[in-house]
Amino acid sequence: MADNLSDTLKKLKITAVDRTEDSLEGCLDCLLQALAQNNMETSEKIQGSGILQLFASLLIPQSACTAKVANIIAEVAKNEFMRIPCVDAGLISPLVQLLNSKDQEVLLQTGRALGNICYDSQSSKEQFASTNIAEELVKLFKKQIEHDKREMIFEVLAPLAENDAIKLQLVEAGLVECLLEIVQQKVDSDKEDDIAELKTASDLMVLLLLGDESMQKLFEGGKGNVFQRVLSWIPSNNHQLQLAGALAIANFARNDGNCIHMVDNGIVEKLMDLLGRHVEEGNVTVQHAALSALRNLAIPVVNKAKMLSAGVTEAVLKFLKSEMPPVQFKLLGTLRMLIDAQAEAAEQLGKNVKLVERLVEWCEAKDHAGVMGESNRLLSALIRHSKSKDVIKTIVQSGGIKHLVTMATSEHVIMQNEALVALALIAALELGTAEKDLESAKLVQILHKLLADERSAPEIKYNSMVLICALMGSESLHKEVQDLAFLDVISKLRSHENKSVAQQASLTEQRLTVES
Repeated sequence: MADNLSDTLKKLKITAVDRTEDSLEGCLDCLLQALAQNNMETSEKIQGSGILQLFASLLIPQSACTAKVANIIAEVAKNEFMRIPCVDAGLISPLVQLLNSKDQEVLLQTGRALGNICYDSQSSKEQFASTNIAEELVKLFKKQIEHDKREMIFEVLAPLAENDAIKLQLVEAGLVECLLEIVQQKVDSDKEDDIAELKTASDLMVLLLLGDESMQKLFEGGKGNVFQRVLSWIPSNNHQLQLAGALAIANFARNDGNCIHMVDNGIVEKLMDLLGRHVEEGNVTVQHAALSALRNLAIPVVNKAKMLSAGVTEAVLKFLKSEMPPVQFKLLGTLRMLIDAQAEAAEQLGKNVKLVERLVEWCEAKDHAGVMGESNRLLSALIRHSKSKDVIKTIVQSGGIKHLVTMATSEHVIMQNEALVALALIAALELGTAEKDLESAKLVQILHKLLADERSAPEIKYNSMVLICALMGSESLHKEVQDLAFLDVISKLRSHENKSVAQQASLTEQRLTVES
């Protein structure tokens, strides 16, 4: 086979120049046969032979061999190592032009070739952005009636739409209007093809909204036709549309202006109604999407109080019993966003024993790092934002202290810091109640390590020293501090390059000296 292939490639170089169709077709058939037997090895030989560059000149609409050439390109581009060589050989532009062909086989193979070249390949997508492929594909898409042909174009569009520049080009070429039309046509159908097309169209719509520019263009200040149509999907009875609607809102909610506009115009109530329909035996993907949207909407400070008074916490807490980690993760994130700098709400949630007990349980979800991290962060946030003795007592009684101490050793500085600030508040407000738990969690030893470790960030060192001072009110913890020779570590920090750390080291040293 190897000899035959080498001969074929040599022959192809000659016939490609001469354009003798019969010989050319025979060579192309041999290549397709070789690719069917061993795609990778044949592709390597094709690349080594320099024949790819010749393919660009063979991709002409009038030729009888065009479909076969496009088929060969589609086959070699199944290999990741062949995608950039296909781009470098200048194949994109002629392939894009072939999308205007009336020949169905040429269209099919061209679609496959383009889809495979841009599949999972960021360099090639940038090449596509500099062609008029977006416009050509949308034009072609508008002409198609058959499901199979539309599906083929979808397969090319989806990987291309991952590139932000192409997202915008597709939006400007009018793809969104086509997608909305498909949704409208197929929404009530129970045919398998129609259900598949509805899913593809709505998924692609959501993908287009992941680009900042394309998203903002479609939002149109919240008055755009597209935004209004997407809103109408949320109360739909179709799960796929509910999902796409909620994901679209989460994507629109990526800047403060959009979030504020949407909350002022009643989106929260629509999302809460949607969640309400999925509490018992609900669709997990819809729950996850609706919670994602609420979490994003809760980021701007002005939205928090409005969402709290609309009853979002109560709606979200209904999912506390969920055993699905993606839902748990978004539920925790939504609550954490809502209580940020909202003392009353933080106190109310922090005294909710069922919630706190569930958080403590999830703090041990070692198989789900995201859920574990968010549970710890919410525990800390309840204390930091409420500054409430009752909240601290609830967390102590539910066994949450040890998790906050462990959180202080996190690899993420932001989490370490949040834990240390919460622990300092515990020590300042309810040291007596938390004393035994702080002791058994080895807090003093952990603080010693953090202060002695040169890699600890300045704010970690600063907050560790603030916490040490706050612990001096406990006899047993005070004794632990004395036994561990903290003065040696702290005196070194007086010359720390960070002024706040150096000042706090002097204050802590004085405090420890006086109390020793």
